[in-house]
Amino acid sequence: MIDLIQAYWSLPELKVNGLILAHMLGALAAGLVIGYERSYHGRAAGLRTYSLVCMASAGLTVVNGYPSMWYAGLTDTPGVADPTRAIQGIMTGIGFLGAGVIMKEGFSIRGLSTAASIWVTAAIGILIGVGFYAAAIVGALATVAVMSIAGGIEQALPHQTVLHLTLSYSHENTPAADEIRTMLESHGFVVRDWTFKLKEGGHRFDYQMVLLADREPAPMALVDHLSKAQALQGFSLTPARS
Repeated sequence: MIDLIQAYWSLPELKVNGLILAHMLGALAAGLVIGYERSYHGRAAGLRTYSLVCMASAGLTVVNGYPSMWYAGLTDTPGVADPTRAIQGIMTGIGFLGAGVIMKEGFSIRGLSTAASIWVTAAIGILIGVGFYAAAIVGALATVAVMSIAGGIEQALPHQTVLHLTLSYSHENTPAADEIRTMLESHGFVVRDWTFKLKEGGHRFDYQMVLLADREPAPMALVDHLSKAQALQGFSLTPARS
């Protein structure tokens, strides 16, 4: 039994683990760069989602390059099943599980980072299953670091804030779009997109807007202003991502 355990930590096995880790860390860096670009523009998926998915994909791809080292190289006998089939089934099933934790609340999307963490955890489990313990351990630590730190980094780096605003007026008291645009600009927001809706048999008019700010604005000042607007029948202000 001791010899079997030592086989997983032999020098050849550790060298392969090192190569796998190099690929995974390179993918992690690439995912962080891509995720920052998406985060900067206020998209739902940011640093954590892109970096975890990229790292997991790299780990699952590179592990297929060293089949002779699977299970510490102790499976060079006829009749050993091909684990790539099991890997494909696992990742397909985990994809459905990840989709189950993604929720859309109005214009906001929640759960993307959780779904990505579930997916990368499955990839780490596969690495452990085929015996690449060192790569799996470092991958797990990298995942924890990304989930714990990347969100703060994302907020500290320059980025654009995107909010969704819905304003409801009676049709007779609907202000002009330019008036609303000027009010929002005074609070530090730029209107990027508009949607106009006439509801309730023509009695209610809704403005739905995507707001953009190049800095972290103070939305409570806008909320306070809107709550005091007499012509306004209702409003909703939600983040674009979470």
